[in-house]
Amino acid sequence: MLSRVADNLYWMSRYLERAEHTARLVDVHLNLSLDQSRTSAADRRWERLLEGLHAPLPDGGIRDDYTATQLLTFDSDNDTSIVSCIANARENARQVREKISSEMWMQLNRLYLDMHRTHLDHIWDDQPHEFFRAVKDGAHLFQGITDSTMAHDEGWDFIQLGRFIERTGGVASLLDRHLSAFPLAAADQPLAMDDYFEWLGLLKCCTAFEAYCKVYNADLRPNRMVEFLLYNDEFPHAVRFCIEQVQIALQSIADGTAVSKNSRVNRLAGRLRSSLNFDQVDELRARGTHAYLDDVSRQCAQIHAAIYETYVTYPVESALV
Repeated sequence: MLSRVADNLYWMSRYLERAEHTARLVDVHLNLSLDQSRTSAADRRWERLLEGLHAPLPDGGIRDDYTATQLLTFDSDNDTSIVSCIANARENARQVREKISSEMWMQLNRLYLDMHRTHLDHIWDDQPHEFFRAVKDGAHLFQGITDSTMAHDEGWDFIQLGRFIERTGGVASLLDRHLSAFPLAAADQPLAMDDYFEWLGLLKCCTAFEAYCKVYNADLRPNRMVEFLLYNDEFPHAVRFCIEQVQIALQSIADGTAVSKNSRVNRLAGRLRSSLNFDQVDELRARGTHAYLDDVSRQCAQIHAAIYETYVTYPVESALV
């Protein structure tokens, strides 16, 4: 496979995963605002969301829910907005149109056109929840169509790689910002009423509430929630699960190329997977939650850089050898 094609498929998947992640977070935050009056706590929640998504803070700060939603959804000048991510995903798909199925292209194109036919004013007074659900459903449908209509070859592996490396970074960043405002206690204690909705929102931001309840029941306890979102090996939005999928994709790509399974990119992914396999919440608290989660994000950035060095921007001489 050409490195250009791998690059396009990888970023198509990353951008679409980012759009779905942003739509979910904005939807959850808007629903939380319905249960609470406008307070400084709500403003700080939006600020944490913007920081977690690496989005710019508007001049003058967050004035209201409308401003924050516009910035993260329809602002084409913001590279992290939903409309920008879907446009970038479509452009990457367009450049490798012959490598993806017609069904994949039609679904992504439909999602792009639906976004550009909609404005915030059209949905704000009606049902913004329905709009964000449509974005999420559109991304999920694309993933299902991809799995069903595309050969599970190197191209599919790069799509999987992009999806899960993006998801790992997104969940780690979300957890980092949340724990900076709501630190973990030494003992696993029930939540105070004032913090209940914030922690419930964290689970819903990761589509994890129902899955968490099936493991721990509906008793929301911070240590258990963090343990679930970091170390569960069966839930698709848990960091450990995502990194395992990254390593599986990398090993599959290595099987079809001349790249050794002991290459730097495989070793970096294996090292992060190994630490997540054996770490517990006690190690997280001992190291400090910010330092621990920042290290996870840093290792994801190293894996991304190593993917580029190995499969995209490698010297021509190494390929000839």
